[in-house]
Amino acid sequence: MAEGFLRAYAGDRLEVQSAGTKATAIHPLAVRAMREVGIDISAQRSKSVDDVGEGWDVVVTVCDANCPIPPRSGMKLRWSYPDPALAGGDDESRLAAFRTVRDGIQKRVRALATRLG
Repeated sequence: MAEGFLRAYAGDRLEVQSAGTKATAIHPLAVRAMREVGIDISAQRSKSVDDVGEGWDVVVTVCDANCPIPPRSGMKLRWSYPDPALAGGDDESRLAAFRTVRDGIQKRVRALATRLG
């Protein structure tokens, strides 16, 4: 979700990559939650931190545990969010967890994009 927002807000000015500890599938509820705010992340692909290389100027982690950071990176920001994929309940409850994380990430990414110019 963070990658989708940063691409929407500053993708023409910044190189944007997203990665985790291991590559997995993009969660369909993340795609759905982002589509609700007009951003399509369905074409994004999951990557491992090893896939994106090293030496980034800014690295933002949006996890609350096991946050991978590429080597030799500059500014590091940690935005702790619970993994919405672990939310329980029915589909609406699980989607609500994705919306909560989405909304928090959106505010922070918008501020970061403005800060980075």
